[in-house]
Parts: sequence; C-alpha cells; structure tokens
Amino acid sequence: MTAFFSRRKLTAWCLALAACAAPLAHAQTPVFDGPLTLVVGYTAGGSTDRIARLVAERLGPRLGVAVTVENRPGEGGRLAAKEIKRAPAGQNVLMLGNPAVMVVAPLVFKDLGYDPDKDFVPVSQVSSYDFALAVGNKLQLDRAMFLVGRLWAHPEEAVFGVPATGSLPHFFGLMVGDALSVQPQIKGYGGSAPLSADLTGGNLPIAIDTLDSLYAQHVAGKIRILAVSGKKRVSFAPAIPTFREAGMKIDADGWNTFFAPAAMPPAKVQQLAIAIRDVMQDPALQKAANAAYITPVVSTQAETAQMLKSFRQQWEPVVRRSGFQP
Repeated sequence: MTAFFSRRKLTAWCLALAACAAPLAHAQTPVFDGPLTLVVGYTAGGSTDRIARLVAERLGPRLGVAVTVENRPGEGGRLAAKEIKRAPAGQNVLMLGNPAVMVVAPLVFKDLGYDPDKDFVPVSQVSSYDFALAVGNKLQLDRAMFLVGRLWAHPEEAVFGVPATGSLPHFFGLMVGDALSVQPQIKGYGGSAPLSADLTGGNLPIAIDTLDSLYAQHVAGKIRILAVSGKKRVSFAPAIPTFREAGMKIDADGWNTFFAPAAMPPAKVQQLAIAIRDVMQDPALQKAANAAYITPVVSTQAETAQMLKSFRQQWEPVVRRSGFQP
C-alpha cells in the first residue's frame, strides 16, 4: 500500500509540475541568433522609414537581440535591393520593400540588377496605404462628383500632378482617367514635397499622391482631398469618401513588406515572420502608426505571399498598358 500511494503521489506531483511549466515554456520568447538590421531604401522621415522604426523598437525585445534601422537611399529604393540580394546566409538583414521596387521596377527596367522572385523571400506585410485625389483651393470643389463633371466638360484640364513619373500614384492616375473616360496628362515632380508646394501654392489644380503625404495639408485647410483609393474609409480620415463612394469603380492600395534575401535559411525566415506578425498586433504600435498616418497590417507569411500575387495581377496590366519607360 505504501508503495502504491507513493507512486500515485509522485505521478500527481510530476503532472502538476508539467502543468506549471507549460505556460512558462509557451510564453518564453525564442532568442534570435544575432543582431538584426532592417534596411530602408529611402531617407529617414518618410512613411516607410517611420513604420520600420516602429517595428524595430518592439521587435528587438521580442527576438532578444538588437534591431537597428539602416537607411540606404538611392535609385528610388532599388539600390538597397541590389545590395541586400547579395547578403550571405549568415547575415541577419531584412529589406522593407514597396511596390515601386518589387513590382513596378521589374516591369520597366531592362537591367534591374535583381529579381524580386529569385533574390528575395517575402516575410511579412506591415502596412498599407491609400492614394488620394486632391485639389487646390482655387478650384473651390469639395466633392469628387463636381470634379468629375468639370473634367467631362473640360477634358483638357485633366492634368494630374504626381510625386514622380513611374510611381504608383502615376499609374493610379491612369486608372482614374480610365474610370472617368478622360485621357489625363501626368505631370511628374521630384517627390511629394514639391508636388504639395505647387498644389498649395495654386500652381497645380489636381494632384494624386499617397494619403499620408497629402493629409496634413488637408487638415490645415490648404488643399482638399476628395477621395481615397481603399475599399473602405481610412480610420484616421473617416470623413473622406472612397472613390467607389464617389461613383468611380476603382480601388487600389500600396504596401510596405519585409523581404529576406533568398540565401536566408527558411527556418530563420519563418521565425522572423512570426515575430513581426506578433509585433504588429501590439495595440501601442497600432496607435502610434495611426498617429503617423500609417495603416498597420497584421499578416502571416502565407497571407503576405498571396497579397503580393494579387497585387501584381492588378497592377501589371496597368503598368504595361501605360508604355512607360524610365
């Protein structure tokens, strides 16, 4: 009897110990194998850089290593891609890429220097952004339908300013033209800052850019955003209707997604994908992103891959049909 009860007590004790240890083991964060660098192909301060730094701030504690953001501007983000593709398997580096680098550039550059499909592996999407149609105050328009009526009556006035020719706002402007049955003239600028300056200064009547680039001027009353390109209204700008609500059957968005060099071991890529997804669920990060006019996205590696596939199917015909050559 003594042996029986002793064995039973020992079994119960072991089960209790295992039950206590299980939550601890589950909660413990696996330690990454070294410092991690997040590369942004643009100068500091832009929306791509801002979301990278929000992620880095929380990803370091999650992985148990130092995570830094490194800006490598040049060639519209393509320089960073050419450098990162050569990273050896043991180097812990991710690139925060966008459609201009990973979708548009391969369609318009003959000697790009990298292949998005062969040289990179998608890890996790972290943000999305809408495009916005804005007018200067000289037009005195507060609804998209009024602009539509004006352009139908005067199609020669369909001059759309965009931050750069060959940018996603350029091609979205062509989509808007198709939806309105007008042939817009695309006027490229050397970035969002000079575009905004001409729009607020009255030298440009109509502009298409990313929402985050135009929103501060809209809030200040210096311009008027008439529509945004998403399927639903943006949380930080709920008063602005979508293009579909304005009667135009188009929607589109852009994104920022982390990519790993193809040489990185799959197990490490998966670990990073899970960690980044967990970080993006942080309410504090989401609040900070919205405050910076950024829409955060929580995505698995598989969901990210599917998003990229769908995005390419939507935009490749638009880019090719434009005949754009840099």
